[in-house]
Amino acid sequence: MSARFSMRSIAAIVAAAGTLALGSGAAAHADTDKGTEKVLLQGETTASYFWDDGSGRAGDTGLPASGKPMQKGMAASPSWPLLTEGYVIYKGKKAPFFVGDRGPGVPSSKGIMLDLDGKTFADLTGGKFNPRTLMVDGNGGKGHIEVEYVITKWGDGLGLKNHPVAFSEGAYKRMDRNPAAPPVLAGDKADKKDEEKAVAGQSGSDKAEPVKTSPVKADPVNLVKAPAEPQPAAGGAEAAAATDRSNVAGAAVAGGVILVGGGLVLGRERIRKLVRR
Repeated sequence: MSARFSMRSIAAIVAAAGTLALGSGAAAHADTDKGTEKVLLQGETTASYFWDDGSGRAGDTGLPASGKPMQKGMAASPSWPLLTEGYVIYKGKKAPFFVGDRGPGVPSSKGIMLDLDGKTFADLTGGKFNPRTLMVDGNGGKGHIEVEYVITKWGDGLGLKNHPVAFSEGAYKRMDRNPAAPPVLAGDKADKKDEEKAVAGQSGSDKAEPVKTSPVKADPVNLVKAPAEPQPAAGGAEAAAATDRSNVAGAAVAGGVILVGGGLVLGRERIRKLVRR
């Protein structure tokens, strides 16, 4: 093995190791970016706000149905199971919630399918929650907003595990054992397309390409048999082959010259005989 070949081999091994290391790092980073949240349901609705602390103020209807104290992040739903978890998005702002109460009541029949707690509603709309009045101030009088909702975990109790329906339908009193199928998101579609392309590419690469053969032309030099020569010693195979080729070519050229010369001589003798006649 030559020194040059050894250096190239070492460089190739180092490069391959570096590529594997980079690939492993990229894969780990990609897995981290995906996160652990799974989208179970996604949709849009109108949201209002409430704050039921049992004080009877501002339409307070009593303590939350879940038995948990009123707090930031608690939402009320007319149909989802209690302790369902998710988040809402409003004008690029994201806020987590869990279902801890029932409602809205009558407004849900008009399409208002989610009640956010007053503090979360204030954060989303740029206002401030007033603990004295239990109202949101400084947000331009907004009491209802259009939000996108995402469910990441269903509660285990009674309730509809699908898009919300009005409180009057009584879905909150029934056990739902057939939850909605998770939506196929844009990222999932892209990943599926990438996988399909990879599989298609692999299938295409497995197909063997036909071997192209070219016709072999006879070498006139090789048709002349040269006298046998002694076999060269080890290490001089290439020099001996070159010598053989030179000898064969020389023999062919010499033979051609003799034939041409002989033809000329015979031609002259024939011309002379014709002239004499």
